[in-house]
Amino acid sequence: MIIDVIAGARPNFMKVAALFAVADQFPNIELRLIHTGQHYDANMSEVFFSDLGLPKPIRHLDVGSGSHATQTADVMTRYEQWVMETRPDLTLVVGDVNSTVACAIVAAKLHIPVAHVEAGLRSFDRSMPEEINRVLTDSISDFLFVTEPSGMINLAHEGRPAQAIHMVGHVMIDTLLRMREKAADLVVYQRYGKRPSEYAFLTMHRPANVDDPVQLATIIEQIEWLAQRTAIIFPVHPRTRSRLSDSGLIARLEALDDMYLIDPVGYLEAVCLVDSARMVVTDSGGLQEESSALGVPCLTLRDSTERPITITEGTNTLIADDWDLFRQRVTVILGQGSDHTPSMIPYWDGRAGERILRILSEQLG
Repeated sequence: MIIDVIAGARPNFMKVAALFAVADQFPNIELRLIHTGQHYDANMSEVFFSDLGLPKPIRHLDVGSGSHATQTADVMTRYEQWVMETRPDLTLVVGDVNSTVACAIVAAKLHIPVAHVEAGLRSFDRSMPEEINRVLTDSISDFLFVTEPSGMINLAHEGRPAQAIHMVGHVMIDTLLRMREKAADLVVYQRYGKRPSEYAFLTMHRPANVDDPVQLATIIEQIEWLAQRTAIIFPVHPRTRSRLSDSGLIARLEALDDMYLIDPVGYLEAVCLVDSARMVVTDSGGLQEESSALGVPCLTLRDSTERPITITEGTNTLIADDWDLFRQRVTVILGQGSDHTPSMIPYWDGRAGERILRILSEQLG
């Protein structure tokens, strides 16, 4: 059985690595890694793939950046050509990027079964392009692999058949747990003269935060307040750096003591910095989950989250522009001990990849 495993953006590779890590247990399955090239990332070198235990992609679609319509159309055109030449038995997509929905549509129209990993997550905010991608992908998938109970509920409400829905856990957490020790050995925080729990780890990239000048200025004001209380390590996304520069706000951040504006870091470096942080401040979906798995308090700069279990069972707090809440949580976190207690979220045990391949092996093999 041949399965095309689609990855288009850096977080996708961390997720699919969990499948390749256990592929040897399923000799009737051949995984083919397809790199759409949706995002170019200088950190994704050969070392990146070898660190994750990933093979060299069997096909690189070289799509590159572009508008949502252009990028999605390019992925569809190029993946369709590949499928017509080397028809797989199943197309497996992960997450919610444009490559996810594009390859799912191609496969479905060519009557190839589709498996969606991270199915059922909903923010209920249709202004987010990722939400559109999630809903569309789930509507045409034959296998819906779910990370948390809310996904089961959402898919049932949308009328997806019960036999297609499988609670398996989270492949991103599989990879995180597998790579945690290797990441810790990097002691990245020492580059900035810090020790564990002596800094906050900050990321920010979502258009709702960085493209709105008023919102961006408000967030920077709160970050300045935070910087008066703890050091901040801030890997700056290229989009965010551009907006900060255009608005003149980057100079305010550069003037802060103990503020480290750094280039985006590799996966292992990021895991090291998150694992050793006193807190995480972010608008990233993946970091909400990773910080919960690692037991690091997380303050999410968004109005909604498609990962509610990180709030009910994890370490995440949704700020939603409530800056009084933000300051209260920061004060509490800094006043607590620095020991981190990992969240015990069901199925987040490092075996999601194994569960997914076993289901596919048994039902399609």
